[in-house]
Amino acid sequence: MRDDLSRVEEELTHETGLASEPVAEIAGYLLGGGGKRLRPALLLLSAGYAGYHGAAAVRLGAVVELIHSATLIHDDVIDGADTRRGRPSANSRWGNHRSVLAGDWLYMQSFQMALEERNFRVLDILIDLTQSMVEGELLQLASLGRMDLGEQDVLDLAARKTACLFSGCARLGGVLGGLSDAEEQSLADYGRYAGLAFQLVDDLLDFTASPLQLGKPVLSDLKEGKVTLPLIFALESDGAGGRRMVRTVLEEKGFHSVRAEEISALVRDSGALERTRSLAHDYASRAKACLNGGATREFGRALFAVPDFILDREH
Repeated sequence: MRDDLSRVEEELTHETGLASEPVAEIAGYLLGGGGKRLRPALLLLSAGYAGYHGAAAVRLGAVVELIHSATLIHDDVIDGADTRRGRPSANSRWGNHRSVLAGDWLYMQSFQMALEERNFRVLDILIDLTQSMVEGELLQLASLGRMDLGEQDVLDLAARKTACLFSGCARLGGVLGGLSDAEEQSLADYGRYAGLAFQLVDDLLDFTASPLQLGKPVLSDLKEGKVTLPLIFALESDGAGGRRMVRTVLEEKGFHSVRAEEISALVRDSGALERTRSLAHDYASRAKACLNGGATREFGRALFAVPDFILDREH
């Protein structure tokens, strides 16, 4: 597994090196920013679980990381983010125009690499998940500043923006291993539940982590107009005072009249963190259940441990 991830890194370095200098500089900066490569790892583990051990898994591992990197660049431009993984974001260093074009190049290069596999099933999966992620971004833009969102609204958004890529990674591993439709779907469901748990932990970290842990300012989601699940849970149990504070932050697009500590206290004292954490644990358990007893094998044991790794990110 470690050797395969090293090969993924080599593939990423090679592919981004093919770009013209402006794109190669931005892509290299982002890919060198310390990401955990969780999505390529999930694809490699799923392929091993399905009995495949070949070069296509390494290549597709690089493909999904390029897609993920492209989404990060575009997300930062849309959000006007200044930092990413504790460093200046690409848009804050090179501007929005160059960053968007670099993200577009990463998307196109990822599909060029996938096309070399000559596997229409692989392309179908990648196209579906990319469309879903773009739709998720559009839905999120439409929901910015809204306080009428419910639990299901934000979970549907998380399924599109985050979980679909996890699901696609796991499904691609099953495709490479030639699993049956039912077995492939179980792997895809595993990835989807793991991805939902990942997003919920991300939402928790926005309230519980330090800026150093988070790699960006805390409560940045609310400052950007995003009402996430911990806040939705908090507003369900709090009165009009809490809603007034949140509405003020959304209207001012920052913590001016209301301090960030007041919002943190609102969420903490309402029990919303515990509710969100419990739901994340539930999705992690559902992910494990999708392995259908296959966790006794080497790669199955590794897949079984991934949801726990996701939950441990909070610590």
